[in-house]
Parts: sequence; structure tokens; C-alpha cells
Amino acid sequence: MVDLEFKYKNLIEKIQEEAPFKPEIALVLGSGLGEFADRIDTIKSIATHDLPDYPESTVQGHKGFIHFAEHGGKKLVIFQGRLHYYEGYSISECILPPFIAKSLGCDTIILTNAAGGINPNLRVADLMVVNSFFTMHIQKALTELMGVASVDQKNAFLDVPALVLGHKFVQAGLDEGIALKEGTYWFQTGPSYETPSEINMLAKLGADAVGMSTVHEAVYAGINGMKVGIISCITNAAAGMGHEKLSHKDVMETAELVKTKFERLMKRIVEII
Repeated sequence: MVDLEFKYKNLIEKIQEEAPFKPEIALVLGSGLGEFADRIDTIKSIATHDLPDYPESTVQGHKGFIHFAEHGGKKLVIFQGRLHYYEGYSISECILPPFIAKSLGCDTIILTNAAGGINPNLRVADLMVVNSFFTMHIQKALTELMGVASVDQKNAFLDVPALVLGHKFVQAGLDEGIALKEGTYWFQTGPSYETPSEINMLAKLGADAVGMSTVHEAVYAGINGMKVGIISCITNAAAGMGHEKLSHKDVMETAELVKTKFERLMKRIVEII
């Protein structure tokens, strides 16, 4: 097993030294959703390149900052930029946001991402509350990272898809007049988009949307006792579900369209959880 406390000892000590307060809620911003960090009352920002042993995000739309902010009487730590498995990073690096959040004392984490819509009822620019997720790609890596030492741990892993914050997200949507969808998120390692045949297979397996992040973060956070919630921004129709060639540019453009709706929703979520 990877000893994360040893591996990131200097990193955690540096962040704890710089943190202006103990945060209650952690928020990880997905592709194209990073502008939310500029629309909230930020107390202090730390560039991740100034932190020891923190890898550099190489993906457009992931700036690489950790912000300490306040909203609705809640203290937040916001990760503006995430690390992806397809960038060549290990799972022990990709789960840094929940690991840092837990080390700072957070008991709640909200994960957001950009995803391709598989379910025909999903439209581009929809926001989907993830009520379950699955993958066939990273079980071994997660086991090497966290182990499955007891029945209780295994059950904790299995309980994570319940995603205990989902009902709060739905309530926030109702409060703000934002119609949220709900569905299952499938994790693919990337970096390439799926083929139409792969999407056809995922649809038959019950996937509503597909993306390249989040699941390992949610599993790690859940096993370590954090409340977990996930929201996917449907930024494109998955391969074979539309007529356009997929690109990261489309992801960014759609995220730009939903930024006001996303900001309203996230602020309301923070207020009520």
C-alpha cells in the first residue's frame, strides 16, 4: 500500500501552515467549471506549483489553484484544477484533493466534472446529479492504494455510490428553479474519447453519462468517512449519440454556457448542506 501521509508529509504541512482556517466543505471543479472560484468570496489562494510534491495539471480549464473561501457562513476549500489518470498520474496523485481536504478536517466533499451524455434524455448543458457510478478500470490501483483489509472497508466501498448528498443537490435545484437530471456515471481512463461501439456497450450496461475523472476521488473520500456528492455537467453527446466530432473545445464552450446556472446551484448547495 502507498503511505500517503509519508508521501505527502511536506505538502500537507505546507498547506496547513498556509490555510487561513479549517474548512468544512471541499469542492473540486471539473473541466470548464473553474470560473466558479472567481465568483465567490475568496480569502486566500495558493498556486499548486508553489506546493511541494503537488503535480502540475496539464489540461485546459484546470488552472492549478487551491482557494480558501467563504459562502453562506460556510468555510470552503476549492480545488480549481484536478489531476487526471490519463495525464500519466497515478491514482495516489489523482486523489490528492480529497486527501488534502480530509487532512484539513473537511467531512464533506462535492465533486464536479464534465461528462458526455449517453442517455437520450440528457441534453447538452444539463446538470446531472450522480446517484451511482461504476468502472472496470481502476479497482487494482485503488486496492493498492487503500487495501481491502476488512469486511467493513469493503462495505464502505460498496456504500459510496449511495452518494449521501444527492437529495440536498436536488433540493438546491428546486430552490433555484434549476431542473436537475439524475443518473449513473461511468469512468473511463482516457485520454481518447470512446468509440460509438463502446458507448453502445455502456448504454446497455446502464450508464447515463461518461467521463474521465471523479470515481476514484469519490471512493477514497467515502472510505475515509466523508460525505460525497457528484454533479456532472453534460458538455457533449457521447460518441455515436450525436453528429459532431468530439473535442475538448466543445467541453469548454458548453461549460461557459452553464456557468451562471452552475454558480447559482453550487452556492445554494453550500448554503443548505
